[in-house]
Amino acid sequence: MGYELRVEREIPLGYTELAKSLAADTSPEASEAGFELRGLREAGEVVVRFGDATHTIATWATSACRLVGEPGSDWQLAQLAILSGLVGGRLTGEDGEVYSVRDGILEQVSSGSVLFEFGKLEEILSAGPGSWSE
Repeated sequence: MGYELRVEREIPLGYTELAKSLAADTSPEASEAGFELRGLREAGEVVVRFGDATHTIATWATSACRLVGEPGSDWQLAQLAILSGLVGGRLTGEDGEVYSVRDGILEQVSSGSVLFEFGKLEEILSAGPGSWSE
């Protein structure tokens, strides 16, 4: 995609809170995703396993206190949306649009209006991480 999405919050996200959020959440989406934090306290990444491979969903830097991702598929976008909810944030694009899951649907919203529905979260997650170019 090459388009940066950020998990934004009112209060900066600390490493310890990020680690606890990933370890403690037992929601069905998070359990299915299996988020894992890798790397160091100063810089790391959040990965998700699908099949036999792990996929980077977001990067973390203590200096910025936020998660950033560049999804290459609806699956990665859905994982980022789930991750943002786990840490109490919202997933925001470079142009100010917000990506979220509402009523089981992954959607893009701008100025309060739904711009695009990617589809049912359950179907997107089960399809896996194929790229948008496929």
